[in-house]
Amino acid sequence: MAGSALKPFVFLDYFDFQSAGRTMFPMHPHSGIATTTVLLEGGMRYEDTTGASGVLEAGSVEWMRAGKGVWHDGVPLAGQRLRGYQLWVALPESLELAPAQSQYLQPADVPQVGNVRVILGQYQGVHSKVNAPEGIQYLHVSLKAGERIELNPPAGHDVAWLHVGQGALSSGDDRMADELVVFEEGDLPIRLTAGQAADFVFGTARKHPHDLVLGAYSVHTSHAALRHGEHEIARLGEQIRASGRAV
Repeated sequence: MAGSALKPFVFLDYFDFQSAGRTMFPMHPHSGIATTTVLLEGGMRYEDTTGASGVLEAGSVEWMRAGKGVWHDGVPLAGQRLRGYQLWVALPESLELAPAQSQYLQPADVPQVGNVRVILGQYQGVHSKVNAPEGIQYLHVSLKAGERIELNPPAGHDVAWLHVGQGALSSGDDRMADELVVFEEGDLPIRLTAGQAADFVFGTARKHPHDLVLGAYSVHTSHAALRHGEHEIARLGEQIRASGRAV
C-alpha cells in the first residue's frame, strides 16, 4: 500500500496462516505512525513498552500510536489459524512526536452497525472507542452471498480503498477478490454486492498534507522529526537490552 496517493495510509498487511506458536511480530520499534491490528481468527499474546501486555482473541483490535517511539511484539497462540490485518497510518504533525499510546479492545468493545464493525472513526453516527486522529475511517465488513451495501465516505474524505480477504465483491462491472482496490479521489458513495460471502476492510481519510519521510519502521513529516523518533527508538532499545530481553 505504501505510496503518496493513499496518505495517511502507508502499509497494509493481510495475514492468514496456521500458527506453531512462534513469534509473528518479534519485539520491534515504530515512530511517527499508528498501527492497527484487527484479529479475525485465532489469538495472540502482546506486549509493548507503554507497559501493556495481555492476550487478544478473535475479533479484537490493537491500536498502537507510536508517536515519538515505542517497541511492541505479538506472539500467536499455538495450534490456531491466525488471520487478520495490520494497518499503518501516518500521524499528523501534532502527534508524530507525542508520547506512545496503546489501546487493546476485546470483541465486545468494538462497536457494530449491522454487518459493519467500526474499527477507527465513525460509521452512521456510531464511533470507535479507539483514540485515533480526526479524519480517518476504517471498517471491517462481512456480507452474505448476494447482499449489498452502500458505503458513504465521510464529508471531506478524498482517499478510499478496500481489501477483500475472503469471498468476492462486485461494483458495477468490476469484480474484486483477494486484492487491494483503490478508488478515485472524492467522497462519492461506493456500492458493493457480494458475489459470494465476503469479508473485507474499507478505509477512507482526508489526505495527509505532508511528505512522507521514511525510516526502517518509522514514517514522519520531516527529516528532523524522523531523527528525533529514531533517537527515542534507540534509547528504548537500549533499555530493553539492559533488562536482558532480546530485540
